[in-house]
Amino acid sequence: MPSEARESLPLNEPLQAPVIELRGITKRFPGVVANRDIDLVIRAGEVHALVGENGAGKSTLMKVLYGMYRPEEGEILVNGTPTTFRGPNDSIAAGVGMVHQHFMLADNFTVLENIILGSEPRSGGRIDLEAGRARIDDISRDYGLGLDPDAVVEDLTVADRQRIEIAKVLFRGARVLILDEPTAVLVPQEVDELFEHLREMTAEGLAIVFISHKLDEVLKVADVITVIRRGTTVSTVDPRSVTARQLAELMVGSELPKPDTRDSTVTDKVQLSVAGVSLVAPSGKKILDDISFDVHQGEVAGFAGVEGNGQSELVGALLGLVKLNAGRVIVDGRDVSDESTIARRNLGIAVVPEDRHRQALLLTSPLWENRILGHTHDPRLFTSWGWLKKRAAVSDTARIMSGYDVRAPGPDTLAGSLSGGNQQKLILGRELESEASILIAAHPTRGVDVGAQAAIWERIRAARAGGLATVLISADLEELIGLSDTLYVIYRGALVAKLDPASVTPQILGTYMTGAATEVSA
Repeated sequence: MPSEARESLPLNEPLQAPVIELRGITKRFPGVVANRDIDLVIRAGEVHALVGENGAGKSTLMKVLYGMYRPEEGEILVNGTPTTFRGPNDSIAAGVGMVHQHFMLADNFTVLENIILGSEPRSGGRIDLEAGRARIDDISRDYGLGLDPDAVVEDLTVADRQRIEIAKVLFRGARVLILDEPTAVLVPQEVDELFEHLREMTAEGLAIVFISHKLDEVLKVADVITVIRRGTTVSTVDPRSVTARQLAELMVGSELPKPDTRDSTVTDKVQLSVAGVSLVAPSGKKILDDISFDVHQGEVAGFAGVEGNGQSELVGALLGLVKLNAGRVIVDGRDVSDESTIARRNLGIAVVPEDRHRQALLLTSPLWENRILGHTHDPRLFTSWGWLKKRAAVSDTARIMSGYDVRAPGPDTLAGSLSGGNQQKLILGRELESEASILIAAHPTRGVDVGAQAAIWERIRAARAGGLATVLISADLEELIGLSDTLYVIYRGALVAKLDPASVTPQILGTYMTGAATEVSA
C-alpha cells in the first residue's frame, strides 16, 4: 500500500525498540485477500490495540503472528530478527502467546492441571506438580491474577477462566500476549479488573495486542491503536489524540452515520396489535403483565429496558413460542393468538433474534442453507413437489450477499467462518427479503462493529420507509432514540412509559428502566 495512504499520529512518549514487527504481510484465501501489505510494530510495555470492522482482517493477522497461518508475502521480525513461524509451537517458543475469544479449558480439570497441560514440568521422568504450582503462584502474584491452583474450572466465573487462559500463555514464557475480543463476555466490573491486570503486565515489560470493536474500551486501555480497513493498515494513532467517533470513521473510511430517523413514515394502518398480553411463570411470578401496544405501517416501536425484564418473553409471545395466560396478538386485523409460529411467519412476521448463533444460524452449514432457514415455504426456493431448488437458493443467497454487503467468498462458505457483522447482515437480508410486513428485531446490532451497525441502521430505516412495522428491542439507548418513532419502557414485565424519542434523553429513559419513575406518559 502506498505510504501516503497511511496516517500516523506521533506518540507523546519515547518509543522502545520493537519486540515484534510485521512488514508487508499478505494472506490470501480462495476468493478473498484477508490481509494485504499490513505493517504493525509492537513494543514492550505497551497495550497495542488493533481495531477494524468485523471481517477487516484483524483475527487473520493475529493468527499469522501466532503461527496458525503462513503468509504469502511479507516477513515477521522478533527483536529485529526475521523469523518464520511454522505453527503455534514456533510462535510460543519465540515468546508470543494468544488468548482466543472462546476459551479452551477442560471444565473437569483444576486450574493447575489446565495451565500445565501440554507443558508439564518434569522431574525424574514424572510430572512435577509442585514445580508447576510454584510457577503458577509466582505468575498469579506477579500479575495480580488471584488464581487458586486447586479450584475446579467448572466452578469458576467467566472472568476467572479468562485469567487462567492468560496464565497459560505466561506459564509458557510469553512476553507478547494477543487478546482476541477479551471483554466480549465480561461485565463492566470484570472489564475494569482485566484492565488493571494488563497494566501490571505492561509495567513488567510485556507487550499486549488487544483486539476489540468496543472503541470506548480501546481508548481507555490502549497506548497505541492501529486501524485496519478491508484487510490493510490505514492508520496508527495515539488514543489521546482521537475520539471514538474519529476512530470509527477511520475504520469505515467515511463519516459515520448516526441512527437518526428522518421524516415520519407512520401511517394510520395498524399492522400489529398487542392487547392485554400476560404471561405467568409456574411459580406464579408475572413475566409479562397486561402488555398492550400498537405498531403502525412505517413505524418503529422501540422497547427499552434492563435485560431480564420481559423483553425475550415478549418476542416469544409475538412469535407464538410461548402460550399466553391472557391477551391477544393481532396481525393485520387477524387474531393469531392461537396460531403456530410457522403460521405467523407465513403471515409476514420476520425476526432477527437476540442470539444469532443459537437462534438464527447453522454455523457448520453453508450460507445458502442458512438463507432458507425459516423460509422453506418460499416458492422461489422449493418446487411444487417439495424438492429443494438448490441452484435458485444459491443464486438468491449470492443476491443477498451482494445487496447487503455480506463479505465472504461465496454462498458455499460456512456461516461459522463469517465475522459477527457479516452473519448479522445475512440474517437481516434473509428476513427483509421475505416480503415481510412486520419485523421483530431483538438487539440487531449487538456484537457488531460500527460499519455493520451503520449498515443495519440504514436497512431498518429503508424498510420503515417502505411501510414495514418494526418492533425494536435494544440495549443501545442511542440506537433506540435515533431509530424509533415511539418508545416504550418495559420494567418487571410491564410497560411503564410511552415516550416521544424526539424529546427523551438517555437519562430520562434510565429513570424508567431502573424503576425510579413508573408513571406511563404519552
